[in-house]
Amino acid sequence: MYKQVLVCTAMITMLMVNPAIAQQSAPTSEKAKQIEILVNEAAGLIERTGKASAFEEFKKKDTRWFSGDTYLFVYDLKSNVLFNAAFPEREGTNTTGQKDANGKLFHHAFIQMVHSLGSGWVDYMFPKPGQTQPSQKWAYVTGVNVDGVASLVASGFYPDAPVAGTVGLGGLAEGIYPSIEEGLGAGAYPDALAVVR
Repeated sequence: MYKQVLVCTAMITMLMVNPAIAQQSAPTSEKAKQIEILVNEAAGLIERTGKASAFEEFKKKDTRWFSGDTYLFVYDLKSNVLFNAAFPEREGTNTTGQKDANGKLFHHAFIQMVHSLGSGWVDYMFPKPGQTQPSQKWAYVTGVNVDGVASLVASGFYPDAPVAGTVGLGGLAEGIYPSIEEGLGAGAYPDALAVVR
């Protein structure tokens, strides 16, 4: 029993120390699957054609790349915004230290995700295009080489309702509950899991 509690405590601590790892539990909706495909295809286009050609395609409205509140954005791994279809005024700026409405360093979380896992999901609060009030957003990020510069490309979506399986810890470790249950078996350590519920 002591060994089981120790293992569970170690896993919870690891996830809370590294929020990028905690983000592994991704939304599983059809929209999430579409976003992953879109981002992976965008990374391929950038690497095949270069940023000038790819970015020109990505900024065209009412296309698969930019429609409604679905759009692509690209940063280098030093937090410089290389491209943002919905917020072009951000291009050329550096996002280091910028936080979402809950205080989460979400740009840093994008970069950490690429450094840690190569790709994955990050959740944060961000206004929808044309709005100023932040909404929950999930972004899928993947590493990409942009004309010789290590970078990331991402897109996300705004769920209308909370994503099933997430737990709120003030942005510190959103989405850890599914990772813990999947890793240990649902209900394996209900007292330990109560800490994160």
